[in-house]
Amino acid sequence: MKKLEHIGIAVKDLDAANALFARLFGKPHYKIEEVEKEGVRTSFFDLGNVKIELVASTRPDSAIAKFIEKRGEGLHHLAFESEAIESEMGELKKKEFQLLSEEPFPGADNKMVAFIHPKTTNHVLVELCQERK
Repeated sequence: MKKLEHIGIAVKDLDAANALFARLFGKPHYKIEEVEKEGVRTSFFDLGNVKIELVASTRPDSAIAKFIEKRGEGLHHLAFESEAIESEMGELKKKEFQLLSEEPFPGADNKMVAFIHPKTTNHVLVELCQERK
C-alpha cells in the first residue's frame, strides 16, 4: 500500500451530505458517480493530499444500506493506493488477511478495487484501489 487515497463516509442522503461537506470544506464535490454493481452513488471531494468519498445506497440490499442500518452514518472505509493490486492481494492472503473478493473489480473514480475484511483489520474496512488502465 502506497498512500491513503481516500476516506469513505457512509451517508443516507447524498445531496444533503454534499451540501454539508461543501460548507465544511469550502468547495463543492468534483463528481458524482453510480456504481450499479455495488448499489451505491458516490461523490468525491478533492482535498489535495487525500479525497473524501461520500457513499449512499441506491437499494436496500446494498452493503452501504446494511452498514447504515446497523451502525448509522459515518466513517465506512480507508482506501489505499496500490500500483499492483493483484499481487498485493496475493501478499495480503499470505499474511493471513481475509479479502472480500478473489479478484479486484471496477469501483468508482476509475479505479479497480478490493477490500480487506474488517475482521482481520481491527474492524476497519480497508480498500485497495488502483487506477484503471
